[in-house]
Amino acid sequence: MNDGRITPDYNSIGDKIRSRRAKLGMSQEQLADLCGISPSYIGHIERGSRQLSLNTAISISTVLEISLDYLLLDAKDQNSDANVLQSISAELKNHSPQQVDKFLSTIKILAENIDKM
Repeated sequence: MNDGRITPDYNSIGDKIRSRRAKLGMSQEQLADLCGISPSYIGHIERGSRQLSLNTAISISTVLEISLDYLLLDAKDQNSDANVLQSISAELKNHSPQQVDKFLSTIKILAENIDKM
C-alpha cells in the first residue's frame, strides 16, 4: 500500500543540476560559491551519491533558475515556458500595435479551437 511518500531520484536530480549548470556555462566551483557550499558537495550531488537538504535544493534551484518541483519531482520545467514567452515577446516588439493585436486574436482563436484540430 502506498503511504504517500515520494522518494526522490537523486541521480535524476544530479543530472538536472549538471545539465542546467552546463547550459548556463557555469562550473561546479561557481555554482558552489553562489550556493555557499563546497565544490566537492556539488560533485556528489550531481553524481547522486549525496542527498541534498531542502535549503541546498532551494539555493541551487534559485541560482540555476529552475523550479523546485522540476528539480525534485520531474515536473515540467517552467523555465522552458518562460523561454517561449520571452521569445514571443521579443518578436512582438518588432511589430506595430495593430499587428500585436492580430497576433493575440489569432492565439485566442487557436486556444479556443485546439481540440478541434
